[in-house]
Amino acid sequence: MTEITLLIVDDHPVVRDGLRGMFDAGPGFRVLGEAADGVEGVELARRLDPDVVLMDLRMPGGSGVDAIAELTRRGARCRVLVLTTYDTDTDTLPAIEAGATGYLLKDAPREELFTAVRAAAEGRTVLSPAVATRLVTRVRTPAAPTAPSDQSLSAREREVLVLVARGTSNREIAAELFISEATVKTHLTHIYAKLGVKDRASAVAVGYDRGILGRR
Repeated sequence: MTEITLLIVDDHPVVRDGLRGMFDAGPGFRVLGEAADGVEGVELARRLDPDVVLMDLRMPGGSGVDAIAELTRRGARCRVLVLTTYDTDTDTLPAIEAGATGYLLKDAPREELFTAVRAAAEGRTVLSPAVATRLVTRVRTPAAPTAPSDQSLSAREREVLVLVARGTSNREIAAELFISEATVKTHLTHIYAKLGVKDRASAVAVGYDRGILGRR
């Protein structure tokens, strides 16, 4: 099993200790360091280059959303998995829009957390059931134009959505499917229209909700 390296960012020492102990005892994980706020987390991520950053959101001295946005801006290799007690729209959507690969709540079972970290390390989008439900509800709430009666995705569109769910970039999708990036963007436009969404994370959430991407 390939070892997955982690950075834990949380302002509560007890939480950091608990997570470190859990992952140090788990198979295939190694915790490289801990940070108490987003600013320190960004700096440690730069120095330690972990595979996955476990990021809390509401921290004095530097929020998780700001840290995620900064890591995205810098083009950091690490994937960010939000691990928080908050699942409101005001927390969920900004974190995903900032570039988080996934979003879990702190009451997630141990094995679910291990599975989520492994998925995040592979670049796959990870959303807790509660967060996915909220996101699906949110993207369905705004009034949308009447869509065509046939909303099923084509075989190619399903292939593109599966790759999006794995965290694959447009360029990588184009290379894997032997099509141009412009064609990938066209497929995404069609996928968004058929699913009634506006972005990749929402498309993945609805894809799981409708069973297009199977069950978690």
